[in-house]
Amino acid sequence: MVEKLIVLLNDRLVGSLIRLPGAQSFFGFDEFYANDLSRPTISQFYLSSDGGLRGETEPAKNKLVPNWFSNLLPEGPLRAYLAQRAEVRPDAEFDLLAVLGDDLPGAIRVVVDGARPRRKDEGDPSEQKGKPRPLRFSLAGVQLKFSGIIGARGGLTITASGTGGDWIVKLPSAIYPVVPENEASMLDLAEQIGLNVPEHRLTAMSDIEGLPDLGTFAGRQALAVKRFDRGSGGERIHIEDLAQVFGLKPEEKYEKVGYARIAEMIGMIIGAAAAQDFVARLTFTILTGNGDMHLKNWSLMYPDGRTPALSPAYDLVSTVPYIPTDRLALNFAGKKVFSDVSKAQFLTFAQKARLSERETLLTVEKTVDATVSAWKALKLNTLLEGEIVRTIDRHLQAVARRLN
Repeated sequence: MVEKLIVLLNDRLVGSLIRLPGAQSFFGFDEFYANDLSRPTISQFYLSSDGGLRGETEPAKNKLVPNWFSNLLPEGPLRAYLAQRAEVRPDAEFDLLAVLGDDLPGAIRVVVDGARPRRKDEGDPSEQKGKPRPLRFSLAGVQLKFSGIIGARGGLTITASGTGGDWIVKLPSAIYPVVPENEASMLDLAEQIGLNVPEHRLTAMSDIEGLPDLGTFAGRQALAVKRFDRGSGGERIHIEDLAQVFGLKPEEKYEKVGYARIAEMIGMIIGAAAAQDFVARLTFTILTGNGDMHLKNWSLMYPDGRTPALSPAYDLVSTVPYIPTDRLALNFAGKKVFSDVSKAQFLTFAQKARLSERETLLTVEKTVDATVSAWKALKLNTLLEGEIVRTIDRHLQAVARRLN
């Protein structure tokens, strides 16, 4: 049984995760990392007010790992699938990290004490022993998705070891229709109004090589999204989602922190321009009826290894066509119901977030005008089904009227 995991930030030793008696675990910082004032940033959560580091105050219990590391792991069906492939219990997070730690989100790597990380040109040891490959790719989330590589001819291939891919391949939903097309359309719409989104494309399931047998998706499309936590040369760029920033458990992603607190935090640690960027994205979220923009669907990234910035926007799906009574994922100035959103609510939001009221309302106005204009053209050329388009259109027009 693995008792110690080494935590690396790129190639820098950060600390270690220790398995304790009684199904507990504890994370501790490496002394040299903690004392280095020029160290790369692992998380805003672990930074103290004096610029130092604050450690964990108590061990994680019930086979879990500390919250920050728990958020690196997949959730729901994706976790169950990968745990089954790796022959690990889904709730045994320490063991899951040991298996999935070679390709976690951002620049974090978790390796078993005494083992060196595999090189890119090395095969998967489990394959050499004839065991089923666990498809180690572990970008956090619920939806089934895998790490892929786009070849010189444009074809998508799921990597044999599950590591090294620079695209996320998001599969169709078995429950809701045209989810990949929905997300692609919302990403296109966001890009057209000037929001920062990753490169993306739809691709036929039949054109993807290396997918495991996941049932019949004949004639369906998947969404491929360029990983923004990987550089052009394959280098790892560190990121953390906002559940990690606020030190919450993955299951608390809909709780405890509202949009105003997020905006205030962004304004404090990144700046006023980034806070208004967040306002634009939030306005877009409300306009398009996205009820799933919880804490794990917003992230910070560290392009230089130390300084935080907002990551590109991701997981932009209009949920109201599937859940007509859907609400905002987080509290918005005391409200969650889309039909309650108004200019007055945005003023309250700006006050709570300590943002300029004038700049906030100007950002909302510009975002509404740009989105309404871009949607008029997009809805005529989208791959979405007719009723889904009509539902989004009704929602968007109703919200726009309240915000004008």
